[in-house]
Amino acid sequence: MSGPVIESLGIEGAWAVTPRQFGDDRGVFLESFRGDLLEPHVGHRLDVVQTNLSVSAAGVLRGLHYADIPPSQAKYVTCVSGAVLDVLVDIRVGSPTFGRSASVLLDDVDRRAVYVAEGLGHAFMSLAGGSAVMYLCSAPYAPGREHGVNPLDPELGIDWPSADRDGRPITPILSDKDRDAPTLSEARDAGLLPDYQAAQGFYASLRPNPDPK
Repeated sequence: MSGPVIESLGIEGAWAVTPRQFGDDRGVFLESFRGDLLEPHVGHRLDVVQTNLSVSAAGVLRGLHYADIPPSQAKYVTCVSGAVLDVLVDIRVGSPTFGRSASVLLDDVDRRAVYVAEGLGHAFMSLAGGSAVMYLCSAPYAPGREHGVNPLDPELGIDWPSADRDGRPITPILSDKDRDAPTLSEARDAGLLPDYQAAQGFYASLRPNPDPK
């Protein structure tokens, strides 16, 4: 069986994974996660310690979320039903791609997934009613270490959809917490964002043969 197609999203630690699907008159089979094949790209095996599932109405916008390093929380995200526009943002202060975003359509057609490294911001907008998103996480949820940036911050320059996948108009539906989150500049000025060098050190510690430094 052929493995998935794994592509860089132009941001260190961000990958899109498109699985091979095998269908017949009974349905479809695919390997939705192959940690052994993802490892050479990421640099270490994803240690899954928590799995989350969210179900969202069309227009629901969740994020932009991140967690303190260490340990933060790496995520492998896929949409098992429906469709979402998944967005990753480099919010690591000092990164050569700081402020850059990448968008990937996750749906129940291509069944693509994204890998989100620790220290990156993550958000998605549901493009269909009942969109179900599955997350494989490297660390458990820790409320005191979780933060957010307002996903509608103009500085981020994210082009959120104005229509669902059937062409019907939608507008962003945010939680109070996400709506009240600081802008990217406000979070940076407050010292809330991850540091790129600290993230690099943490990534190195996860490799099979970490640098003794």
